[in-house]
Amino acid sequence: MRKILGRRKFSLWLLLGLFTSWLISCSSPSTNTGNTGNKDIEFWTMQLQPKFTQYFTEINSKFETENQGEKIRWIDVAWSAMESKIINAVQAKTAPDVVNLNPTFASKLATKNAWLNLNEKIPINIKNSYLPKIWQASSIEGQTFGLPWYLTTRVTIYNQDLFKKAGITKAPATYAELAEVAAEIKKKTGKYAFFTTFVTTDSAEVLESLVQMGVILVDNQGKAAFNSAEGAKAFQYWVDLYKKDLLPPEVLTQGHRQAIELYQAGETAILASGAEFLNTINNNAPTIAKVSAAAPQITGSTGKINVAAMNLVIPRDTDNADAAIKYALFVTNSENQLAFAKAANVLPSTQEAVDKYIKDIEKEGEKTAVEQARKIGAAQLKDADVLIPAMKDVNLLQKTIYDNLQAAMLGEKDITKALQDAEAEWNGR
Repeated sequence: MRKILGRRKFSLWLLLGLFTSWLISCSSPSTNTGNTGNKDIEFWTMQLQPKFTQYFTEINSKFETENQGEKIRWIDVAWSAMESKIINAVQAKTAPDVVNLNPTFASKLATKNAWLNLNEKIPINIKNSYLPKIWQASSIEGQTFGLPWYLTTRVTIYNQDLFKKAGITKAPATYAELAEVAAEIKKKTGKYAFFTTFVTTDSAEVLESLVQMGVILVDNQGKAAFNSAEGAKAFQYWVDLYKKDLLPPEVLTQGHRQAIELYQAGETAILASGAEFLNTINNNAPTIAKVSAAAPQITGSTGKINVAAMNLVIPRDTDNADAAIKYALFVTNSENQLAFAKAANVLPSTQEAVDKYIKDIEKEGEKTAVEQARKIGAAQLKDADVLIPAMKDVNLLQKTIYDNLQAAMLGEKDITKALQDAEAEWNGR
């Protein structure tokens, strides 16, 4: 498949590595990055410099002014290095006081008792200021291990020209409609409607689609629950699309990045992604951007909407817990969340900030596809949820299901056998 000319690394792709797996390559921790025992509040973020240096310089200065004697030591860690660095730091008891992760990865260490239990530290009125489903996403086994920070929720970005050529008048709202649209686009234009990856270590979008189709992934004891009538129907959906040549063959080998490249090249009609990627499309493929519009996220019979979240966690071994909590609450308060959401073109996670975000968009008017997508994304938050719950071995669950679903797509197993094997593998881990 041809590459996109002018392809570039852009900070928001790294910032919003929210639709990809968090199995990140290892690297050695740098020296002098752990808690050194002084009164500084050490704060790690992921790949936010230099784009957001001014933002953090300003809010850190404000925090230090309002809290005399406190000093913020901000360390920005490369996205690809964060997992190994924080694991090593936690094990060595040199972790920072506050660290930016996401619920999926943070839950791995939460099961090892690495983070402070915030249920014991956060007053109920402050807890209730965050979107309740987003707060719950950073909880496991009755303990809350993180404060919600910024969010992204997928919208449906679509090529109006390709839709017109295929005689399609509106974007699909459900997976059932998506299958119909895919058939029409392939028939009328020869192009694929969309790309979604089945690579085991990449995006969890297909795993989330199973939940949207009514599949329960695991039961209350953590045992497989996906070998069900709903699971069989969901597997059949993806197998049928693949065998009917309504999915590009490289869905089995290429990650979510390929979805963006194909859409920017005009080779697919639909891109499921965050509103922020419309800016990227405008930079890389302005002709495609001009004919792009946005619609709500595609969902299944449940009507569930997915949201991806970033959070702030506080290591249990910090010797600066009270100051760390105060700072984490400051970073994630409504005022600062709203400012960061606008600067980064993401979404906030407090109800007050979300309401203000929507009002500001309405005041400005929906002049562009980006503004249209931002409003749609924000409006979805009231019903959105992190569909893959914080749980132990979540990446192994994705691999187990994807491996066996791929086998069914390739005709190596029938759907019954694929589900049985996946169930046995998960329960026998």
